[in-house]
Amino acid sequence: MTKPVERIMVYLDGSEGSILAMRLAVVLADFMGAELYALSIVNTRALSDLVQSHIFLEAEREEYRKELFDDGARYLNHAVEMGRKKNIFVKGVNVSGSIAMGIKEKVDELGIDLLVMGPPPRIRSRRDALFDELESAMRTVDCSVFIARNEERIEKLYREL
Repeated sequence: MTKPVERIMVYLDGSEGSILAMRLAVVLADFMGAELYALSIVNTRALSDLVQSHIFLEAEREEYRKELFDDGARYLNHAVEMGRKKNIFVKGVNVSGSIAMGIKEKVDELGIDLLVMGPPPRIRSRRDALFDELESAMRTVDCSVFIARNEERIEKLYREL
């Protein structure tokens, strides 16, 4: 019989919710015997919007992109370490592009069966809801999506692993 979940991916953005999702993904990978991937995305679409809005100069874009890439690398190193502490191998992936498309492309490319994400941020307006890239990713990926909630329970499961 084929395992229901062979590959899990967690999206990391440095938020507390994404760290909670990473802990849950480590627990699930152990329980299901699944491969675990951690994904960080440098949001180049947002960078372009900042340049077009004259918030950044073109020259500042590359410097900020590098800072974002370095932040992503730190998130991934932390994720790998979280897995290592529980004897789970985590493959870190750092890409550039829009968040929604980056998640969708990696899910397809890696054959991901389960995407684990932190709870979505509170929506402040209809416009925010319309343009929320994480929600768009959740709605369009071709795999099941698991939203990490109940911090106390997830922390307990992770500690007991």
